Amino acid sequence: MLDIGIRSIKEFDYENKVVLLRVDINSPLDPETKKIVNENRINKSLPTINYLIEKGAKVAIIAHQGDTLDYHNLIPLSEHAEILSKKLGREVKYIDDVCGPAAQEEIKKLNPGEIIILGNLRYLCEEVSSFEDVVKLEASEMLNTYLVRNLAPLIDIYINDAFAAAHRNSPSMVAFQEIKPSAGGILMMDEIEALIKVMTSPTRPNVFVLGGLKISDAFGMMKQVLENGSADIILTSGITGHIMLLAKGYNLGEGNERFIKDRKLDAFIEPAKEYLKNFPEKIIVPIDLAYEKDGNRQEVNIDTLPINEICMDIGVKTIEIYKKYILDAGTIFVNGPAGVYENKLFENGTKSIWNTIAESKGYSVIGGGDTVSAASRFIDLEKINYVCTAGGAMVRFLSGVKMPLIESMKKSYSYAYF
Repeated sequence: MLDIGIRSIKEFDYENKVVLLRVDINSPLDPETKKIVNENRINKSLPTINYLIEKGAKVAIIAHQGDTLDYHNLIPLSEHAEILSKKLGREVKYIDDVCGPAAQEEIKKLNPGEIIILGNLRYLCEEVSSFEDVVKLEASEMLNTYLVRNLAPLIDIYINDAFAAAHRNSPSMVAFQEIKPSAGGILMMDEIEALIKVMTSPTRPNVFVLGGLKISDAFGMMKQVLENGSADIILTSGITGHIMLLAKGYNLGEGNERFIKDRKLDAFIEPAKEYLKNFPEKIIVPIDLAYEKDGNRQEVNIDTLPINEICMDIGVKTIEIYKKYILDAGTIFVNGPAGVYENKLFENGTKSIWNTIAESKGYSVIGGGDTVSAASRFIDLEKINYVCTAGGAMVRFLSGVKMPLIESMKKSYSYAYF
């Protein structure tokens, strides 16, 4: 195991200890039924929960579902408890109280090997993103929050297994480390190690495949991995590819350029010019694009642009070039699909790239909700070496951005607890 300055879950004795376990099991929901439709994050939490139970811990789980920014997904965690019960083969109790008197009483009643999930953390104003954005607290200032002052006296050890929320500066993520023995769970440590491998010790060549619509993430990461030498090749597609073509002086046509300007994504053109100037051999751009005309897929070479239609996929010539880079790669990192894969007309780029990654012998790492959804649509995720539960946190980590959880865990590493 890499020495990453974070205490591991395996460094403590849990026999008869009350453990507060922070997980990220925030799951996609059916918009109509509000039922969970993807259990990936729940599945990923199982190794840590099993480990604690096997070691005789009394486990109180805290987690969130939804937020002020996606209020439609803010529901109780009762279904999460039911799913965990089935997967663990033991009862996981649920109480619809985050940290009030009822929740406290249930924690006090726990026996070794028993598990309870407390109410949705987002029920507390101090745990929602809008509170974090407006009331900017240091971890030490969070010790008087309702969550910490109610739960801290009841627990012996705090374990965080929620790397997907590592960018959140909330009490459940950073405050307990100030006063309780703290460690990273199995999932958290695995995710960090996988990303460090991509950043610091990749098998060469290290190929980054960057697409999708959320290009702010891609561009922040691109700067870091180009400047520190992590990336040998960056294959661009999606809006990232379009921005790179604009930076190279191509006229994509009014429809494509309006799409970019309306979303204020043209702000990335100047940084793209800088990257292309400083790393001309490392950034690969599409040589053909696909669009729809009269209900059919059409493809156009970039040399014959502009066109009126909006381009929504890379073309077959680009696909062949990208496939070769991927098959020759020692390490492959993917964030974002190559095109609008949900439309059958434009799934070819994304589908071809995923199938090539599945065939490749390189060490592959993927992450981000849309990336994982795209991959699972076309291949067996077992063919990917590491599937990260995180999206924004993963990108920030690879971009070199300091994140609240990581800094808090590192700070607690030096504390002498026992």
